[in-house]
Amino acid sequence: MSVDSSKTERPSGRPAVLVATGILLSRILGLVRGRALAHYLGISDAADAFNAALRIPNFLQNLFGEGVLSASFIPVYARLLGAKDEEEADQVASVIGSILAVLTSTLVLLGILLAPFLIEAIAPGFVAAKRELTVTLVRIMFPGVGALVLSAWCLGILNSHGRFFLSYAAPVVWNVMIIAALFTFRNVPSLSQLAVWVAWGSVAGCFGQLGVQLPTVFRVTRRIRFSLDLASKQVRTVFTSFGPVFISRGVVQLSAYIDNLLASLLPSGSVALLTNGQTIALLPISLFGMSVSAAELPAMSRAIGSDEQGLRRALADRLNTALRRMAFFVIPSSAAFLGLGDTIGAVIYQTGLFTHQDVLYLWALLAGSGVGLLASTFGRLCSSTFYALRDTRTPLKFAIVRVVLTVILGYLFAFPLPKLLHLDPKLGLAGLTASAGIAGWLEFLLLRRTLRKRVEPFSLPPRLALRLWSSALLAVAIIFPLKHFFTGHPFIAGVILLPWYGALYLCGTLAFRVPEAWALFEKVLAKLRRRGSGGKR
Repeated sequence: MSVDSSKTERPSGRPAVLVATGILLSRILGLVRGRALAHYLGISDAADAFNAALRIPNFLQNLFGEGVLSASFIPVYARLLGAKDEEEADQVASVIGSILAVLTSTLVLLGILLAPFLIEAIAPGFVAAKRELTVTLVRIMFPGVGALVLSAWCLGILNSHGRFFLSYAAPVVWNVMIIAALFTFRNVPSLSQLAVWVAWGSVAGCFGQLGVQLPTVFRVTRRIRFSLDLASKQVRTVFTSFGPVFISRGVVQLSAYIDNLLASLLPSGSVALLTNGQTIALLPISLFGMSVSAAELPAMSRAIGSDEQGLRRALADRLNTALRRMAFFVIPSSAAFLGLGDTIGAVIYQTGLFTHQDVLYLWALLAGSGVGLLASTFGRLCSSTFYALRDTRTPLKFAIVRVVLTVILGYLFAFPLPKLLHLDPKLGLAGLTASAGIAGWLEFLLLRRTLRKRVEPFSLPPRLALRLWSSALLAVAIIFPLKHFFTGHPFIAGVILLPWYGALYLCGTLAFRVPEAWALFEKVLAKLRRRGSGGKR
């Protein structure tokens, strides 16, 4: 058996576009949700409690959805579909879904009972009423955790069948339910009561997110049924990969928990600020890192064959194309976080109880996030390639290195360094995000070095990187002084200046003859010509 030529050609990008479109819709609603939360809760104790409690369902969704199921379930399931063995594929999906249902039921029960102990782990800096509110919110939210984990199972099935849009757009329902709860109960007597009602809205959204995917899952699988039969070799293969990937993704998620823990020890409002900043920082990572990686994983898994040389060439080709595509969008995001973070933060969050001073703290946090933005997106792609090759131990090994470095640098940058430099303690948040970025770069470089032993050489060409950074920084330099003319009008500044920044960056990349920019430009022109000719007819 050799590598199918139809599967080793350069990626068309359409699956990644579908993933990115679904993620974009979800993230836009996520930003609206964040703005509504900032308006009504600000950076109060209630906001800190809600965002700390929300870490737990987010942790489990990222762990099972983006991590364990993507790395252990999708490669096996996608290969069975590629071999036209749909009966065995449905059997694997049935067993994995059934085990997840049993597992999540247990998790929900334990989560409700052990909520006070969980708070000690995720927010030891919370005391008195703030701690009690967080415990209450965690107990309310835990039933939604089970729905989110099963939603991740749906995502794995739909991605393998090429149904990328629905699974990544489904979180729109979750965001809408939270926003609806905020508006419905905005006039309750206290912020704590409002946080409780919003937590119930989150639970309703979790079940809604699962519900919109199930009909399509049952339609594409046809033979899904409850089963705990572990006799299948393919099921055992999934579980063989499950352990190392579970630990690997758990280690990565532990890094986010440590950030949350350290933020809880900083002044009040720091957890809410960290969550708001990470919501913005995750947007380019999700759109241009997760989308490409999620689309490539099933494709690379189906491309695996016995022609070793053909496989090495095919994977390197896909990696080179994906890296260029990612860099074209992520580099301007990093530059914008550095120079225009206040404008970005203000247009999204500055309203109601969220003040201009809070936006300045957010800017520092975003500038720190920009350090590792490119590394995070590239690292996801390399990890997905290892998972396609059924190597789950290598990403685990380097994830542990990343987390250890994040813990050490995070503590130093968040506490001793601001004190040594006589800075505002809240600026320790920028130290947290910058330290995570430095650790992310080390992880990516280790992943790339090891992966190059398995595939032909791949990298982002230094010349292309220089052109992209030059275009982005030049655009920031032009827009930065214009912020002065919009003092006191943050929303207007964002609406006007940020699109101009994007246009200037595109013009710069066109002037530097960046192929991705010209491809995008020609695609837009072609669409305009088609519309024009259609109008004439």
